[in-house]
Amino acid sequence: MTTITRNLSLELVRVTEAAALMAGRWMGRGDKEAADGAAVDALRQVLDTIDMQGVVVIGEGQKDKAPMLYTGEEVGTGQGPEVDIAVDPVEGTRLVAQGMPNSIVIMAVAERGSLYGWQDIAYMEKIAVGPEAAGVIDIDAPVAVNLRRVADAKGVDISDLTVVILDRPRHEQLIADVREAGARMKLILDGDVAGGLMAAMPGTGIDLLMGIGGSPEAVITACALKCVGGDMQTRLWPRNDEERRIVEEQGLDTSKVWEIGDLVQSEDVFFVATGITDGELLRGVHYFADGATTHSLVMRERSGTVRYVESSHRLSKLREMSNIPFD
Repeated sequence: MTTITRNLSLELVRVTEAAALMAGRWMGRGDKEAADGAAVDALRQVLDTIDMQGVVVIGEGQKDKAPMLYTGEEVGTGQGPEVDIAVDPVEGTRLVAQGMPNSIVIMAVAERGSLYGWQDIAYMEKIAVGPEAAGVIDIDAPVAVNLRRVADAKGVDISDLTVVILDRPRHEQLIADVREAGARMKLILDGDVAGGLMAAMPGTGIDLLMGIGGSPEAVITACALKCVGGDMQTRLWPRNDEERRIVEEQGLDTSKVWEIGDLVQSEDVFFVATGITDGELLRGVHYFADGATTHSLVMRERSGTVRYVESSHRLSKLREMSNIPFD
């Protein structure tokens, strides 16, 4: 495993900022594919200006379905450290299209070979918390037990906790269990990376993430949580007969608990996120004459540094410097 010898944080935030600036133009316009395509184009162009030898471990899909940022694609200048890259150009394309909160651009970078890149089983069961409750969660334990443990670790009552859960039919029993235990709940339409981040960051009002969501998103969330000392446990969740067949053929153990260190086997992880639409975690892109502002979160595990970056962009200047049409 190669070592990253320099801080890439403020180089990487240029990437997510560019993607957010392009995707933000599509807020509320009802076209989630256009928002995603604009973000992908910008993200890919800026990535190739960064001195690194990057390989996309988690991206837009396989090569035949995603012309750019596909799994296995090489990005960067070809100079510098060898790294794995996990990226979601728009987490919450529906949120952007409908002008709803908490859509973000997210990217994680770690040493080559350190990010879990499962491709066949699309979903995982998850429980994630911030640093105050690290080490007390158990995905095999009943919901009420986990809520009690998190409440005790944070020095509050269960009734003070707020759990973020994706609003899906598959979570009907989980929602009932959380309600029975007496905790508060925030249901979200999309974006469980943002949900996991909210559970780990102060000031969001969220204490933990629970439920079933994407496996790629689990890895990206784990990168963010490692940077702040949070905790996460996951378990593979085959969603249909095809995935159950894959489990049987490959001898996968769906009872195995994947800890945060199984998903991210690195001690030097970078995580960056830029808001597209306003939310609890980050403000979205705000436009003005020949300009825009962005709000980003930038973290590095090795140093434990968490930065919030507020940027003001002159779009005419950015157009002069790149091939990206910052309209």
